[in-house]
Amino acid sequence: MRLALFGGTFDPIHQAHLEIAGRAADRFHLDRILFVPAARPPHKAGVTHASYEHRVRMIEIACQGNPRLALSRLEEGTERSYSIDTIEKVRAEMAPAGELFFLIGADAFAEIRTWRRWRDVAAAVRFLVVSRPGHVYETPPEVRLERLDNLELPVSSSHIRQALATGGRPAEVPPRVLDYIVEHALYGARVPA
Repeated sequence: MRLALFGGTFDPIHQAHLEIAGRAADRFHLDRILFVPAARPPHKAGVTHASYEHRVRMIEIACQGNPRLALSRLEEGTERSYSIDTIEKVRAEMAPAGELFFLIGADAFAEIRTWRRWRDVAAAVRFLVVSRPGHVYETPPEVRLERLDNLELPVSSSHIRQALATGGRPAEVPPRVLDYIVEHALYGARVPA
């Protein structure tokens, strides 16, 4: 089994997340990618705009119909969402011959040395780093890494949230996820009159 963890706040999940997952699955012959929404991300001061349950539901909706993509609630109920804890839980359930990957953006990977037990993380996974324009990073010698370059996906959750708050219907959000956001008035979205 070739499994990748794709962590993040997914606040909200959008088309670029799905495109990245699909391309990684194709290029590295991954059997499954687990979207792992952070319950309380330590590097973002625990700030999220939608509740954990809403973010979980949006991921479920976005992944429907694609057997390679799945939601994981591994970080549910954790005081802080540390990658090493999630990795150790997944590793414990995998066959010894299974390969574990960690899908991550270059901006987040650039902070790898600040992560809790980062050397243990590096020993446990192979990173799949998605390049982002303007983000330069150094690869520590302990890290096994593959690059996902040439993905020009200039989408950000913060811009999506801003558009929703001003009555927009961003095309970068999957239609059924957008319906969910509007139905639950997330991010200031309003039901059209």
